[in-house]
Amino acid sequence: MAIQSDRIRVLRDEPPGEDADYVLYLMQQSQRAAFNPALELAIEEANRLGLPVLVCFGLLDGANGFPEANVRHYAFMLQGLSEVAAALEKRGITFLLRRGTPSEVAIDLAKRAALLVLDRGYLTIQRRWYAEIEKGVECRLLQVEGDVVVPVETASQKHEYAARTLRPKLNRKWDEFLNVLRPRKVKMSGPIPKLKGGLDVSDPDKLLKKLTLDATVGPVRRFKGGHGEASRRLTTFLNEAFEGYGAGRNKPEAGAASHMSPYLHFGQISPVEIALAVRAAKSGDTDDRSAYLEELIVRRELAMNHVFHTDGYDSYETALPDWAKKTLAEHADDPRPRLYSETELAEGKTHDHYWNVAMREMRETGYMHNQLRMYWGKKILEWSPSPEEGFAVTLRLNNRYFLDGRDANSFTNVAWVYGLHDRPWQTRKIFGSVRYQSENSLKKFDAKGYERAVTRLCEAEKG
Repeated sequence: MAIQSDRIRVLRDEPPGEDADYVLYLMQQSQRAAFNPALELAIEEANRLGLPVLVCFGLLDGANGFPEANVRHYAFMLQGLSEVAAALEKRGITFLLRRGTPSEVAIDLAKRAALLVLDRGYLTIQRRWYAEIEKGVECRLLQVEGDVVVPVETASQKHEYAARTLRPKLNRKWDEFLNVLRPRKVKMSGPIPKLKGGLDVSDPDKLLKKLTLDATVGPVRRFKGGHGEASRRLTTFLNEAFEGYGAGRNKPEAGAASHMSPYLHFGQISPVEIALAVRAAKSGDTDDRSAYLEELIVRRELAMNHVFHTDGYDSYETALPDWAKKTLAEHADDPRPRLYSETELAEGKTHDHYWNVAMREMRETGYMHNQLRMYWGKKILEWSPSPEEGFAVTLRLNNRYFLDGRDANSFTNVAWVYGLHDRPWQTRKIFGSVRYQSENSLKKFDAKGYERAVTRLCEAEKG
C-alpha cells in the first residue's frame, strides 16, 4: 500500500546528491521499526537510489535534556529504542544513537545523505528542531506524518472549538488513512562505514546509568517500553477486556483500558495500527468500537489540532479561551476551602482520600485512569491560591510523573480543566462558569475497588 501523499511534506525540493553514502532518517517522534511510514518512505527512496538506509536518533541529557523529562521517561524510551535497534539490524538497516539535539545529529549526518526524512511533531521544541534542520541542511528534505490517523492540516485548517466541530471532519476523512502499511524490502543492506559517536543501546539499563538525568522520579515496573510490548498489551486488551468497553471505560476499577497512551506518546505504536486492530477485533460490539475510536482519533487529534494552532499551549494566558479566563478572574478572590502546596499534592497529603489514592497511582506507577485525571485536575484548581498557579502546578505534576506527560494530550487535557474545548456551566465559587467536579463523581464507580487495584499495582512496584 502506498503512503498517502497527504502524509508527506517536501521541506527542501533538492535533487538527491549523486555522491551520497545513504538515505538518512531522523527517528524522533515515531520511535518504532514497525508500521512507520517515515521509515518505509526512506527505504523506498534508498531502494530507488541504490543506497543503504541510516536511521539516527539524537539523545538529549544533562543541561540539554528534554524539558521536564526524567529517569522514568528515559528508561521507558530506551527500552523501546533498544528494540528498534535490534529490529532494524534484522532488516539490514543501520541505527545510530548519538548524544546531541536531534537537529545537531541530523545536520551533521546529512552532509553524506542523498536526502533526509523527518518525522512530524507538534510540540514547540520539536518544531524548533525541524526548523533548525531545514535551515542547516542542503540535501532534499521530506517530512512524514506517522503519529495521527488524519494529518492535522488535512483534517482542519483552523483551531477547533471542541470535539463536536472536529469529529465530522475526521469522520469524513479517516477511512482513506486507515490502511495497512506493509514493510518494504531493503535492497542495499549492511553496515555503513566511517560512522562515529554511536551509543550502545542493546542494554538500556546500562546506558541509562551513563546519562545525566533527573533521578528523583524513577522507572516503573508497570510499563515496559517498545512496540512488542505495546502490541502484546493491545492484543490482550482486545481479547480479554474490550467487550463492554463503551460502558466500562469510565470505571477505573473495571480494567477497561488499553493503556496505549505511553506507547503513543513515545511513538512506539502507530494509531493506525491500533485503529485497524480495534476494527478487526472479534470481541466487542459497534458501541465498543465507536467509543474506542472516539478516544483514539477524535479526542487525541483534537489535542494535536490545539497544540498545532496555539502558540503558548503550555501557558495559562494563551492556552485558554477568553470566556474561561474572564470567569476565573472574576472568582480569583473567592475564599478557598483548603490550600495545598505543590509538595503536599505530590506526596498525596490532602484531606481527600481518593484523590490521594489517584495521586499515588500516578506517582508510583506513571499512570492514572482518565476518569480520575479529570477529578484530580479539578481539585487542584479548587485547592490553589489562584487559577494561574493551579494551572502551572497541574502541568508540572502531570509532566513529571506521567509516562505520557509532556504530550499534546497532556497540555490539552490540563487546559480542559480550565475551560478549553468546553462551554460555560452553572456559576460557582472559585470556578465561575468553568465546569466543576465534586466528590459525588466518585460515586459513579467502585472507589474502594479502585483503591484495592492501586494498592496491588503499587505493591508490585516494590518487586
